[in-house]
Amino acid sequence: MATTPVPDSLQALLDEIATSHGMDLDAVELTNGRILRVVLDAEGGLTLDDVAEVTRSVSDALDADDSLGPDPYTLEVGSRGTSRPLTLPRHWSRNIGRLVKVTPLEGQTFTGRIVSADDAGAVLRTDTGERTVAYAEVKKAKIEPELNRKDV
Repeated sequence: MATTPVPDSLQALLDEIATSHGMDLDAVELTNGRILRVVLDAEGGLTLDDVAEVTRSVSDALDADDSLGPDPYTLEVGSRGTSRPLTLPRHWSRNIGRLVKVTPLEGQTFTGRIVSADDAGAVLRTDTGERTVAYAEVKKAKIEPELNRKDV
């Protein structure tokens, strides 16, 4: 389903609500089917109670705001999960210890565990040793879910 641009005023309102709850607004999507998806991120992750609390705040704010107009819409509030790509330094640092699949701008796709991360790049432990990855050289990076993870 196609997305519709989100008004700047709505983006700012949602960012303010997320920040007031100690979270980051990771993404906002409005589909033509009138579904407003609000994706949150937080240091240490989110609980269901966190999501419920922010959902109430967003719902109350949207009831008082006219950014979406008079037509009905569906509100979905959730966390980044593992399916969203790592695009910002905070995504990498909040996933230290997790397995990530990296597709570089040049070279072969590889998998490694995030050992450390800063504003410029991350260090991954791969099968062949440690590898430093500059974010500017990453085409795509996603967390690889581990069902039977053994702490390494």
